[in-house]
Amino acid sequence: MTALPPLSLLDRALARAGEGEGAALQAVIARAGAADTQGFLRFWVAEHHGVPGITGAAPAVLMAAIAAATTDLRVGSGGIMLPNHQPLVVAEQASTLDQLHPGRIDLGVGRSLGFTPAVRSALRTPTSTDAGFVEDLVELLSYLDGTAPVTSRPRPASRIPVFVLATRRGVALAAQAGLGVVLGGPVVADPERARTLVEGYRSSFRPSGHGDRPHVVVAVNALAADTGSAARDLVLPEAWAMAQSRTVGEFRPLEPVQAVQQAAMTARQRRLVQDHVDAAVHGTPQEVGRELEDLVAATGADELLLTGATHDLRAQARSDELLAELVRD
Repeated sequence: MTALPPLSLLDRALARAGEGEGAALQAVIARAGAADTQGFLRFWVAEHHGVPGITGAAPAVLMAAIAAATTDLRVGSGGIMLPNHQPLVVAEQASTLDQLHPGRIDLGVGRSLGFTPAVRSALRTPTSTDAGFVEDLVELLSYLDGTAPVTSRPRPASRIPVFVLATRRGVALAAQAGLGVVLGGPVVADPERARTLVEGYRSSFRPSGHGDRPHVVVAVNALAADTGSAARDLVLPEAWAMAQSRTVGEFRPLEPVQAVQQAAMTARQRRLVQDHVDAAVHGTPQEVGRELEDLVAATGADELLLTGATHDLRAQARSDELLAELVRD
């Protein structure tokens, strides 16, 4: 069997039906506090704008709150979307956090745009191109390593690991710049493609001041429970929210499992829910462990970033406990 690499968590600060947005943000911080003692390597947050069911719009602000509430856990972004920000500002935010919490800050960056034209307009986001993302990333790195014409302040207290969320040319770009890479979604669903990308990344990796060796993070939706059926139920709230986003154009707050089971779904929505459930890794700890081992064997992952979320916070906490035990000595 393939031994599991370190496990990390990504929390997108999903809202829950019947609760305020402040409660969703407080839940993220509480979850990170528990993860700090459970053996997870990192705790990352993401960036989404104008989405009713997602409160995670300001990664740097949420990272600051999480880092202040934890002691050992690495805290980072998964990711900050460079088209939405000036590279200098991103560098200043990351360096400020690193000065406050030396050696604990990660910076994951991506190139995704806002979901709707109205959001893109509100963000003043230009049309993103591969060339534009490369330019922004190179500029960001120059501020972090002190080679830019403008010296960003404060300077980082330590070397901040930078990861590229792999879309389009992201894998090759990460290799050329000596950065870590994060793979997920359709890439991971195709093991042969994932293996080819990883092998190409490793063979073309160029050590830099930002990374000495290649590092592959594979993101996967994973939830565990004491029984297989209970674990499957945990996947349903996010599966239903995703189905609604694809059919009515709105990702809504997570609903309780019973409400999802009783929801009046169209045939297409039922298919989308089932597709999401099938794509997720869920089950007892033993079942999840075997699936994750197979994933590592197929992709060559150096680290797994677990992204699953559910409505029931106690069940989410129990899932985190069970998942952490998979790599605990």
